[in-house]
Parts: sequence; structure tokens; C-alpha cells
Amino acid sequence: MTAEVRHRTVEVASGVRLHVAEAGPEDGPAVVLVHGFPELWYSWRHQMAALAARGFRAVAPDLRGYGDSDAPADQASYTVLHLVGDLVALIADLGQPRVFVAAHDWGAAVAWQLCLLRPDLVTALVVLSVEYHPRNPSRSPVQTLRAICGDEHYICFFQKPGVAEAEFGRCDIKCALKKFYGMRKPEPLIIPQGKTLFDSIDSDGTCPAWLTEEDIAYYAEKFEKTGFTAGLNYYRCIDLNWELTAPWTGVPIKVPTKFIVGDQDLTYNIPGVKDYIHKGGLKASVPNLEDVVVMEGVAHFINQEKPNEVSNHICEFFGKF
Repeated sequence: MTAEVRHRTVEVASGVRLHVAEAGPEDGPAVVLVHGFPELWYSWRHQMAALAARGFRAVAPDLRGYGDSDAPADQASYTVLHLVGDLVALIADLGQPRVFVAAHDWGAAVAWQLCLLRPDLVTALVVLSVEYHPRNPSRSPVQTLRAICGDEHYICFFQKPGVAEAEFGRCDIKCALKKFYGMRKPEPLIIPQGKTLFDSIDSDGTCPAWLTEEDIAYYAEKFEKTGFTAGLNYYRCIDLNWELTAPWTGVPIKVPTKFIVGDQDLTYNIPGVKDYIHKGGLKASVPNLEDVVVMEGVAHFINQEKPNEVSNHICEFFGKF
């Protein structure tokens, strides 16, 4: 399934313009699609076609620092407040008072915060892969990850400026992306002492069956231009985000929500996450959580691995509203 994709830029902050891809009727209800790491608007190409075919206006930005969007140099320009601000400005540009939002991976983290900070802008939300955790006032997220998974968890590894970039720089970019997208081991990504990031990933670097060499070439072209520092800065702002969002401690997310995850997803297999999702923790934090879908045999990059199924879930859920 394909749809004609329109491309434009939107100024979302002083000196920051986002590249935005769109499909479907401009007067259709807007669905903002928010990608993760290391991805682009292109990660939503299948869902854009499905949404457009059903009369929605699919709107997929390259987030700041990615693809053809601007990339501020300062690490502190990638806090969740900046990222939510970008989406607020994009929604204003669309000219609709409220939009639907679907989000994956880092995009999920941003979308959860958008719905926490500006629930007035979002009619309904579909989140893939990354569940919402309320702010723990007594311990930062990186401290929590270290306590659960140890210092060798990949997010802890990403905290060191320049170190992860050097690893990406030593690896052919197409091979690096194939290894990332091919991850299937249902457990947290740990980088043992003496091993490299890419040695620690279970993928062998062949192209996953659900991607083509042309898809990989598109991603590689964009990341060769931008590098990975901006995307890694999202991770490096995690504890700063925790400080900045202190005023919203204890506030539930009340936007109607559907959550979808693959049972092989590395995030779903962090100790404690399954119980949190299925035994009431997520529902307590997101009281209008209407459905949780666990897709069997599916790993992290779920919207590309199972495009038709994910598209149908998104279209059917938003169609209710």
C-alpha cells in the first residue's frame, strides 16, 4: 500500500524547523506520528498510507535532530519540554484544535509527556513499545535503570558524550542500522565490559525480512548527513527531564489510550515491566487506558515489522472518536 507523500517544513521554535511528511486529505482529522531512535518519519510510511486511505491526514515529522529537520548543537536543547513544544507548534500549524497521536519508542516518551502537559490538544493516543512510568520523586530514571539492569544497560552507556558516537563511527552505517533494527533478544540490551555496542546486539547485521535494501539506504543517507549525536542527546537529557517535570509529579494521563507491544520487545522484557503493564500499574497512571495488545513473536520495531496489523489497530481505535 502506498500513498502520495507531501513534504514541507514547519518552524516550531526560534531557529528550529521540522521536516514534515504528510499523506491523506488536508481536511481530514489529523494524526501526528512520532518516531523513535534511530528512526525517521519514514518509519511510519505504512501507517501513513493506511490512514490516508481511510480519510485521515497523516502527519509524520522528523523530530528535531533527525533527518531533514534542524539539529541544535546544544545537548540541553533536546529536553522533553523542547520536544513537546515542537509538537505543540506543529499541531498549531495544522489548524485543528485537537489531533490524534500515534508514537513509538522515543516518540512514545514524548507523546506521553505531550498528553501529560497538553491533554487539551490530543483526542486519543496509540503508543507502541514504551509504556508510561509516572515520575518517581525519590530516584531519577538513570538511577532506576542502574538499580534494575546495572551500569552496563545501553541507556547508561549512551550517557557518555562521544563514546556511543565513536562506536557508530567504527561501523558501516548500513550495517549498524541493520543490527539495530534486527534486535530480537527478549531481554534488556546490556553492553558487558570489554564488548562493543554492536558486539552486544544479538542481530547478525543482515537486513530484517520486513525491510528492503532501499529502506536501509534511505535511513543511511539521512544518518550519514546528521550523525547520531542529536538522537543520543534525547537519552542524555533523561535525568534533566526528570528535574524539569517535577511540577507534574503524581498527575495522571487522562487521554484515551491504546498500548501495543511485541512480546519479544527488549523494553517489555525489562524486569518488572510486564507486571506493571498487566497488573494495574499502567492503568493507575493512565486511567483511560482502553486496551493493551501484546503481539506474539514481534520485536521492538513493531510498526515496521507488522505494518498492516499495527495500522489496523491505529485506524480502528481512532475511528471510534
